[in-house]
Amino acid sequence: MTTIQCRDIKFERIEAVIFDKDGTLEDSEDFLRLLGHKRSRIIDARVPGTADPLLMAFGLTHNTLDPTGLLAVGSRGENEIAAAAYIAETGRGWLDSLEIARAAFDEADEFFKKNATPSPLFVGSLEAIVNLSQAGLKLGILSAASTERVQAFAQHYQLDTYLQLQMGVDSGPSKPDPALFLQACQSLGVEPGVTLMVGDSPTDFQMAKRAGAAGCIGISWRPASSDRLAGADVAIASLDEILIQS
Repeated sequence: MTTIQCRDIKFERIEAVIFDKDGTLEDSEDFLRLLGHKRSRIIDARVPGTADPLLMAFGLTHNTLDPTGLLAVGSRGENEIAAAAYIAETGRGWLDSLEIARAAFDEADEFFKKNATPSPLFVGSLEAIVNLSQAGLKLGILSAASTERVQAFAQHYQLDTYLQLQMGVDSGPSKPDPALFLQACQSLGVEPGVTLMVGDSPTDFQMAKRAGAAGCIGISWRPASSDRLAGADVAIASLDEILIQS
């Protein structure tokens, strides 16, 4: 077991660390912004007049991404349902609205599979992961993105060697449902009480705390409002602030 120090907070008897991906390890803000615009344009071509309401629903205002908005923290399924709700407001049936949203999301995904690579790692992320791994900790990613996207990200940056878990949300519950954290801990073979969560959103911390995590480390690589990291035990500005105590 390992003791981890973050600023003035000490976490003792830690066996595992679980990371969020978007906004925590991966600087994906530009990609998410492009994804939201692509999805809304495709839907608007089929259902005119929905583009602007959809962008607002996704958390995109004046081309600025809300880091606590639906696109940033929600699963694909949650984003689909929100999009379908706006489509349904035009008078279409619910099943038809869901089908339009899913088809648009599929089309956008295919576009980015062919035309984009994973977003950049935040500076120092790889080094932090290597240090934690060398200290004997079990490591994983638990993201609201799909498992396919999580795995593509880990493979692209050659993180596979250090990660024992690469988990996304493909169906079922999403953050902040504690079932996700419990499932992640089970996959790692550890108890929640010896596992830290590192994330950039209140949904990360609510999920982990409800599951009985040892603690939550909030990270904001850019200046953020005080509520951005609400619920974290400690807030840091870079992953190199996660220190191993000998």
